Amino acid sequence: MGHETKEGFVVKWNDQSGRFIKGSAFLDVKKAFGWKNDVLMVQIADEAQPQVLELREAVDRDCVVEPLGFEDEKAREALRHTASHVLAQAVKRLFPGTRLGIGPAIEDGFYYDFDTEHRFSQEDLADIEKEMKRIVKQNLPITREIMSREEARRVFEEAGEPYKVELIDELPEGEQISIYRQGEFFDLCAGPHVPYTGYLKAFKLLSVAGAYWRGDENRPMLQRIYGTSFMDKEALDAHLARLEEIKRRDHRRLGRELGLFSIEEEGGPGLVYWHPKGAMVREVIENFWKEEHRKRGYEIVYTPHIAKLDLWKVSGHWDWYSQNMYSPMDVDDAKYLLKPMNCPFHILIYKGKTRSYRDLPIKYGELGTVYRYERSGVLHGMLRVRGFTQDDAHVFCRPDQLEEQLVEVLDLAEFMLKTFGYDEYYCMLSVRDPENKESYIGDDEIWEQAEAALENALKAKNLDYQVDVGEAKFYGPAIDINIKDTMGRMWQGPTIQADLNLPERFDIHYIGEDGQKHRPVMIHRTVLGAMERFIGGLIEHYAGAFPMWLSPVQIRVMPVSDKHSDYAKVVAEHLEKQGLRTECDLGQDKIGYKIRQAQLEKVPYMIIVGDKEKQAGNISVRHRSLGDLGPMGLDEFASKAKHEVSSKSLESVFAQS
Repeated sequence: MGHETKEGFVVKWNDQSGRFIKGSAFLDVKKAFGWKNDVLMVQIADEAQPQVLELREAVDRDCVVEPLGFEDEKAREALRHTASHVLAQAVKRLFPGTRLGIGPAIEDGFYYDFDTEHRFSQEDLADIEKEMKRIVKQNLPITREIMSREEARRVFEEAGEPYKVELIDELPEGEQISIYRQGEFFDLCAGPHVPYTGYLKAFKLLSVAGAYWRGDENRPMLQRIYGTSFMDKEALDAHLARLEEIKRRDHRRLGRELGLFSIEEEGGPGLVYWHPKGAMVREVIENFWKEEHRKRGYEIVYTPHIAKLDLWKVSGHWDWYSQNMYSPMDVDDAKYLLKPMNCPFHILIYKGKTRSYRDLPIKYGELGTVYRYERSGVLHGMLRVRGFTQDDAHVFCRPDQLEEQLVEVLDLAEFMLKTFGYDEYYCMLSVRDPENKESYIGDDEIWEQAEAALENALKAKNLDYQVDVGEAKFYGPAIDINIKDTMGRMWQGPTIQADLNLPERFDIHYIGEDGQKHRPVMIHRTVLGAMERFIGGLIEHYAGAFPMWLSPVQIRVMPVSDKHSDYAKVVAEHLEKQGLRTECDLGQDKIGYKIRQAQLEKVPYMIIVGDKEKQAGNISVRHRSLGDLGPMGLDEFASKAKHEVSSKSLESVFAQS
């Protein structure tokens, strides 16, 4: 049958033992080598590249085999893909006549789309789960069958599955069509799958959502059931606990509870209304942003929200980006557009006067609000909106300054991220697709220069990165930095683009040392991104408990009773004069309720004043997470609190001492 080596398990399919003969499957290999039931797929060595195969695949030659378990991405996807089929089978059993959409494995789980008159409820999910468990207990074999296009079409037409017929009709001529069967259930599917339904161990259906067929708002709305699957209950429970924590941190819920922002349907979807407390957080961040940019030689500018259509034709946005732009409006016999970008405006400012090589680099920064059309189905709180303020900036520099300026931008981006508590991030070098050059403006030489400059800057900073082919903007390649939050989730962060195309399209130049006109290079960059998305992410990163320097209310002073109100006001006024954002709760509620309310509102510090404090002329201090800090002098507390704010500390100064 073969033997095990350091390189893997060597399988002899036709050796003298006769154990593996033609037609044997890797299921037989699994049994022969005594592999455990957590083996889901196999990988075999190949001269060109390793192949990942289902356990039901035939062993047709001598090979070196590696068993793959749940920790392998492809094996994990196969298990979850099977879970989606078991889900669909359970739904078809419980709700006959349901028409099937698609059901793939996704990150952390799976889903299936259904077309049925019945509206699925949470109670239905429990019943469907029970039926799934029955299917798993049946341990049905999962087999693959190859069909001709005509036969596959006939099978699904007879089964009353119009969505499957549509998918079959769109498959390229000559492409192999496969159907997977388990018991009475069958589905159009390319696979892969595990060999039996009994391989599913621990799974949970999570939610129901609407989803347009093929993502098209003009097509039928289907019902999408989401679920997840793991190899054991312990891993499943840990994942479900993580989902609950994510739900607890949801910026939409916290934004409402903490009075930070709202989205008013009466005013239009995807448009954020900043409430006073949310506006304070934004103001603190914007002031910090401006201060740091001015230190680094940026000049702050402000530009209009609309411009003539012709400007967007010159920039290329009208030809290459119009699907994301709002329709033109007629003003004085000319067409105007809401701006989706700030870059053409900054170019016009640069172009307003003659520039010398000595003037460069010129750096314009703007917290500029832009408007982009997003389909209503993808809007999501502050994370996906239609109007947002970008922490935008553009650097105009000489070609010999490009790499140095890119490194400076990377330095600034790292500084900003670490200040907000993002210590883990990943860089992607987004380049154009060489097989699809018509999707980008500019010639090969310009693109090669820009891509090389970005890559050299990453190397100069010793930053690890991956190349993402085809993800460049239409006018230039970019470094895209994704940041990881406390829950291990990735968020879109800074973006840095090297652009040699727009300077040419707008015919901007500088006078060189030789007295001749030369073309500058333009760097587009954000170091936070959209303020809406960034602050929405911060809300979830901190679970609404902002560090003190960002908190809209930093201190709440609470008298024990009415007779202590005058002293509470004196304390609050003193702290306000020290530049600390302080509120005074003079309500009639008992002190225990006031403390609980401040905790719910995630106020960093609570100061309680009663008889003892008033007589001693001091205060009692409580921190939202550290609890009671005891009595202390007012000036002592104010000094430490001011240091916590000025140092932009992510934790309490009292936790550090």
